[in-house]
Amino acid sequence: MSIYYSGTLTRSSGIVSAIGKELKRVNLKGVKRITVTFDPFAANVKSTREFLFLLSVPRVTQSNPNCLLKTDVVCNRQQPKIKFSLIESAQEHLKVKDIQFLSSNLNTLELLQLCNKYLSVLVPEEEEKLSAVTKSAAKAFKKKERR
Repeated sequence: MSIYYSGTLTRSSGIVSAIGKELKRVNLKGVKRITVTFDPFAANVKSTREFLFLLSVPRVTQSNPNCLLKTDVVCNRQQPKIKFSLIESAQEHLKVKDIQFLSSNLNTLELLQLCNKYLSVLVPEEEEKLSAVTKSAAKAFKKKERR
């Protein structure tokens, strides 16, 4: 009698690679403003500060250069929160003005997963731009097809 194998054949790459994978998927095109509020003296604020750092990475900021990132550092022992103000088309789609995460009991990976789950799906569809084709461009295109 044998015991059936249940599990994976390879080991996980770890939390750092999981954060990297989630960070590559972050897209802030549906967000107008991000406000991060935290008390630096609280015990459970580390993941919020790490998430704030990851939001300022150039790849994430290039997804929406018009998105404002505001940090509110308070000293009133309130729990950390992250508030995403949405653009008008996303507000109409979800029928809410903003999305707020209370991040006191969440780690950085969970915050990124929530961001991808609720915000990356709000990316407005881009319309295809029809460009006028010149005669010289059409000839060059036909030459490429012949080869």
